[in-house]
Amino acid sequence: MKVNLRYFASIREAIGTGSESLDTGATTLTALRDELIARGGAHADALARGRAVRVSLNQTMADESAALVDGAEVAFFPPVTGG
Repeated sequence: MKVNLRYFASIREAIGTGSESLDTGATTLTALRDELIARGGAHADALARGRAVRVSLNQTMADESAALVDGAEVAFFPPVTGG
């Protein structure tokens, strides 16, 4: 299936792009993140399991166990705080 990925803030800076399309066999957000980590390099560093990373699916905050669907928009971003 094809998904559209968006990266924000420090993740975008580390990876070097704000978006990309990806053909994936992943069926959940967990599997997708693991696939991106397996690319190595900047993806592995920015999305590493020890890092706090938030994820949204079709512009709604999601748990990584959420199922992927063809054409989904998945966004990765660091937690943000405000005051």
